[in-house]
Amino acid sequence: MSNKLNKKPVNGMKDVLPREMEIRSWCMKVIRENYKKYGFTEIETPCVESIENLSSKQGGENEKLIFKILKRGEKLSSALMGEGAKEENNLADSGLRYDLTLPLSRYYANHANELPSPFKALQMGNVFRADRPQKGRFRQFMQCDIDILGEPSNLAEIELILATTSTLKKLGFNDFTVRINERRILRAMAISCGFEEDRLDGVYITLDKMDKIGLEGVESELKEDGFSEEAVSAYVGLLDGLQKAEDPLAYLKEKLGESLEEGVCESLAQIKESVLAAGSDGFEILFDPTLVRGMGYYTGTIFEIEMKEFGSSVAGGGRYDKMVGRFTGNDTPACGFSIGFERIITILLDKDFKIPDEKKKVAFLLEKGLPTDKLAQAISLAQQRRDAGEQVLMVRMNKNKKFQKQQLEGEGYEEFVDFYREALKN
Repeated sequence: MSNKLNKKPVNGMKDVLPREMEIRSWCMKVIRENYKKYGFTEIETPCVESIENLSSKQGGENEKLIFKILKRGEKLSSALMGEGAKEENNLADSGLRYDLTLPLSRYYANHANELPSPFKALQMGNVFRADRPQKGRFRQFMQCDIDILGEPSNLAEIELILATTSTLKKLGFNDFTVRINERRILRAMAISCGFEEDRLDGVYITLDKMDKIGLEGVESELKEDGFSEEAVSAYVGLLDGLQKAEDPLAYLKEKLGESLEEGVCESLAQIKESVLAAGSDGFEILFDPTLVRGMGYYTGTIFEIEMKEFGSSVAGGGRYDKMVGRFTGNDTPACGFSIGFERIITILLDKDFKIPDEKKKVAFLLEKGLPTDKLAQAISLAQQRRDAGEQVLMVRMNKNKKFQKQQLEGEGYEEFVDFYREALKN
């Protein structure tokens, strides 16, 4: 029987090679520095949360993708002997976090008295979802979140959009689109057309596919799902009118009337105008009434950033004013924006991205058997060049020096200095 171990990572996970790690580290540095300019303070939360929190019907489809952690010791033995032994949640008491928003809400609920108000939080960390792996999508992946808690006005949305778009531009991205919508608009549209309150999620799921299946596809799918002909017809008519309207927000305000809370359209217009006034070179901001966002915790403004290079969103977020209240009993205004870090890295790797102003990388190749005095001279020279700001690698020379240099060139080394026993000058 073989004792050979499996050298490949678990499905959906990945090993990060040195060149990619350099790009990841550079991106994280840029993200941190820029977000801190906007007054965000970095925090850290555990990657493990209680199963009750993770399964609180706040995370939408992500709650089906939780990596659950079994109870341990006597608690596990007792659970296995109990009547509910076949139920997963009876055997698990915790799980790996599927995003950073739920842990932040718990963190704020636990430490609110020790934090300023409003509190501007920056979090960067790995999250875990038992999802189907594909390009740019892994089961363990990095998220970069900024959140503002305790700010009820749309100043939070404006600051989040400006901070995130300026960060993406510093990472070298341009020509992207910020799409914004409002969950209260989504609700008012559906209710005014006659959809039942307890079936709105089904309407949203279909609407979210509109960019792929079109208006006719939305109509067909809603009918297949058993919604009434009258409601579907009214909804399709409303969506069609929105597509043709010169001012979609004004159109909605007129059509929805009292179904829509006062001030919602005006707030969205103000967010858009304020972002544009601050300078939107390199991107555009658009109202998109079909934007849904899958998380169940969103209560107001929602937004996403799309890039042509990736063909889908690379950042997203929104307002979640009810989540902290699930921990404390008192609702707290909260809004956040998350960069899809792995998607950003995927785009940069596909473009063979070079880190701007990267320190010159030099390789000192040392012949085997180099005398002590010659080795000391080589080390001294390497230290001098490091002190001057260069990155110097000292490595023994291989027999196949040509192949060795090719490998080092792939890692970004530009200059090679060979040290031979006879050739090293005094």
